Amino acid sequence: MFKISNIAKPGRGAGDRGDIYRRLAKHLDRLPGGYPATKSGVELRILKRLFTQEEAELALKLNLIAEEPWVIALRAKINEDKAARRLEEMALKGLIYRTVRRKSPPRYMALQFVIGIWEFHVNSLDPELIKDFNEYMPDLFDLESWKKSPQLRTVPVGRSIDVELKALPYEDVRKLVESQSKFLEAPCICRRERRIMGEGCDKPEGNCLVFGMGVDYYKRNGMGREISKQEALELIKKADKEGLVLQPSFSKKIANICCCCGCCCQVLKTIKRHPRPADMVSSPFIAEFKEELCSGCGVCVERCQMDALTLEGGKAVLDAARCIGCGLCVTTCPTDSLYLVRKPEEEQIEIPDNMAKAYIQRAISRGWFKGRFRLLRMVISSKLGRFLVCRKKAY
Repeated sequence: MFKISNIAKPGRGAGDRGDIYRRLAKHLDRLPGGYPATKSGVELRILKRLFTQEEAELALKLNLIAEEPWVIALRAKINEDKAARRLEEMALKGLIYRTVRRKSPPRYMALQFVIGIWEFHVNSLDPELIKDFNEYMPDLFDLESWKKSPQLRTVPVGRSIDVELKALPYEDVRKLVESQSKFLEAPCICRRERRIMGEGCDKPEGNCLVFGMGVDYYKRNGMGREISKQEALELIKKADKEGLVLQPSFSKKIANICCCCGCCCQVLKTIKRHPRPADMVSSPFIAEFKEELCSGCGVCVERCQMDALTLEGGKAVLDAARCIGCGLCVTTCPTDSLYLVRKPEEEQIEIPDNMAKAYIQRAISRGWFKGRFRLLRMVISSKLGRFLVCRKKAY
């Protein structure tokens, strides 16, 4: 007989509570973003800070398909009202994701740790949690799988794109914003955590954008303010002025745009340490340089977040292996000596159409998603759960 299960293998029951955080860590590692084990056990310390044992038990019953409380209650073998109450509490804490549609009950789904649980704790950071996260980051951020299927990509600031480049709609930040209908300004968790630790820069903290269904989740959790389309476009302009790299979701239909600096952003800092950052990012463009036009002002050197530009002999020198195609050097070059060109097609990563396909691609790049069997298992489990609950209510 088919047994209802979720993406992680079923746990061994409430009697094995001492091992609940290890099971939760394995559950999170089976999600596309990953959550690898370490020798130090820092990943378990983080989970103990974030989840109670009861929350960890219930989190094991969720997968990447948004489901009603009564479906999850059946799987967890608890009362429906209790499940609904606890699921909403966990969503408000940023431990799981909640979707709300008109005239329908809320649905809940699992969150990967990054991008997900960690970012949704922007309002509850403390020095000890940040210290643990920074210790875990080298294990969590796998550059090889990121190179194959990153969670963010880089698009150039709008004014750096020459009309002759013929940027595609999903490569043009203005068109990406204008295609949305709901907008929210959210705080940057990377800059906030650095400031809590007494470090970081003076770049604005509230400079990241969230779109679509994510707006409702952020608003309900008090993680930002809803804004107009015009305000969103102004934020993008402000990001260029402040020298921030634009990193939207790794899909053509985006969920967010992070506005990042190389001194605070965990992604950019990790990529920056690599000898060839250009190989580690999903970006369709790269900068080129006309030395004879350069006046040696040094503005581009100050604005580059990857140290791709230096001054030698009164002229700028471009290291193309370090360029991520953000365009920040182009928009402020007084002599037009820097400009963007499109990378050869073989050097560009194919961008998934939407976030669901991006998750699948990310999972495949991590090597655990064989033949989409896990996704099929989730779908069957969810549909069977709904069928059994409906049949039970009918009787």
